[in-house]
Amino acid sequence: MYVRLLPLALATFAVGTDNFVIAGLLPAMAEDLGVTVPVVGQLVTVFALTFAISAPVLGAATSGMDRRAALLLALAVFVAGNAATALGTSYTFVLAARIVTAAGAGIITSAASSSAVALVPSERRGGALALVMGGLSASTALGLPIGTLIGGTNWRLTLWAVAGVGLVAALGIAVGLPKLSLPAAGFRARLAPIKEPWVLGILVVTMTALAGSYMLYPYVAAATEGLTGGSATTLTVLLLAWGLGTLTGTLIAGPLTDRHRPERVLAVALLAATVVLAVSPVMMADLASAVAWAALWGLCIGIPVIPQQHRLVAHAPAASPVLLGLNSAAVYVGIAAGGGLGGLAQNWIAPARLGPPAAAITALAFALTLATTRRPVAEQRHQSIERA
Repeated sequence: MYVRLLPLALATFAVGTDNFVIAGLLPAMAEDLGVTVPVVGQLVTVFALTFAISAPVLGAATSGMDRRAALLLALAVFVAGNAATALGTSYTFVLAARIVTAAGAGIITSAASSSAVALVPSERRGGALALVMGGLSASTALGLPIGTLIGGTNWRLTLWAVAGVGLVAALGIAVGLPKLSLPAAGFRARLAPIKEPWVLGILVVTMTALAGSYMLYPYVAAATEGLTGGSATTLTVLLLAWGLGTLTGTLIAGPLTDRHRPERVLAVALLAATVVLAVSPVMMADLASAVAWAALWGLCIGIPVIPQQHRLVAHAPAASPVLLGLNSAAVYVGIAAGGGLGGLAQNWIAPARLGPPAAAITALAFALTLATTRRPVAEQRHQSIERA
């Protein structure tokens, strides 16, 4: 059964690589397109904003389609967008191509996750979600350095490589994934959970948890400069430890969520992340402790998305494309908010001291998790019917 999930994981790997790798290609792209690095950096911002908007909106628009058709449509847009980006010779054209790419990417993650849920029995949802989202985590550990290495020769090759991965994923889905339909429900019924305060609370937890980590992560090079001495190799070791920790956290989150209440798994992970971020100034004293700290931090932040997805799908299976799309949007809003807060905080504190305030935001996510542990009556009734 899990073999059928591999093309879905490959699709999320392509999306993650496409999103993160651009940051490493900005100088070469700026020179080639005849603009400054800050201007070309807006490609990252525009991609993130388009993804955040398109994930719930297009997720809702395609929620009535069978999952295989929705994924193939999204991957076709994604591959075409990356190919257009690779062929672009002007900044305006490349910007438009990135918007198209993000629109396709916005559907892929939620469609892949809802497909995984539809393929397995309810007691194995966590493992299925972890495997699919493991592709996204693997992109931070492997896709980013590999893509940057390829792009060192020609940035366009990286985009062609990402398009190729998306095409392989589409072929795997077309051949190996059966037609999957979500539980029957009208369009209005699929949108109904959006109005529920509990669902809003779940999305706020996701956003806050990501904001906590990404208050520090974008500035980790500056935060660890005293340790690395500006060495790209040492920084790469730290980032690789973080990426591998994130991948491990995502993969273990599935079995943990299947065995324990998702709220408990989420709360423990966020509490641990709070502690790890709080002690970051101490752990950066030497390379060995810094590598261990980065791996633990990655492990903690790799866990929360899976129990969050599990909670939303269990609450309203028919609305999963919409809810998972909203959760993906919350992830990107959290990343953007965290990065903005981290930049603002550096007006008063050094980058190496960003860990404690990041821990405070993560602690807020932990408190919000405790406030949303009580499940809505509708979900409890649904789970009772499943057990019967």
